[in-house]
Amino acid sequence: MLEVAVKKFQNLNTNELYDLLQLRSEVFVVEQDCVYQDVDGKDEKALHVLGYKKNDLVAYTRVFKPGDYFEEASIGRVVVKENQRQHNYGYTIMNASIKAIEDYYKTSDIRISAQTYLKRFYNNLNFTEVGEEYLEDGIPHINMIFKV
Repeated sequence: MLEVAVKKFQNLNTNELYDLLQLRSEVFVVEQDCVYQDVDGKDEKALHVLGYKKNDLVAYTRVFKPGDYFEEASIGRVVVKENQRQHNYGYTIMNASIKAIEDYYKTSDIRISAQTYLKRFYNNLNFTEVGEEYLEDGIPHINMIFKV
């Protein structure tokens, strides 16, 4: 079972910040072999959705209020530790992120920039593709909108 915590940047302790940056780097930089600027100056604006299994951070997202990233609220840096993906924690962390947006920002208008190979995963969470596929950091992406 995944225990989820939602924290503002200023409420993250040093260990939590280190763990989330390590997980993001492990997946987005090392596993996906993508050199990009992960620490982008936007973490301070985000809510951080942390998914723990026995005190080990295994899933994470960051969410933004409308206007901070897109016109709509948004979810990004969606990540699940490779050896934990068989447990469907991606669904758990995304549902917690959608709920955090609804609770904190009082909206369900959500836009994401999704890696194209994950379209079906996001479709299962009621996200629909909008626009054309594009490259972001050398990886195919597509914009998707959440539909209640």
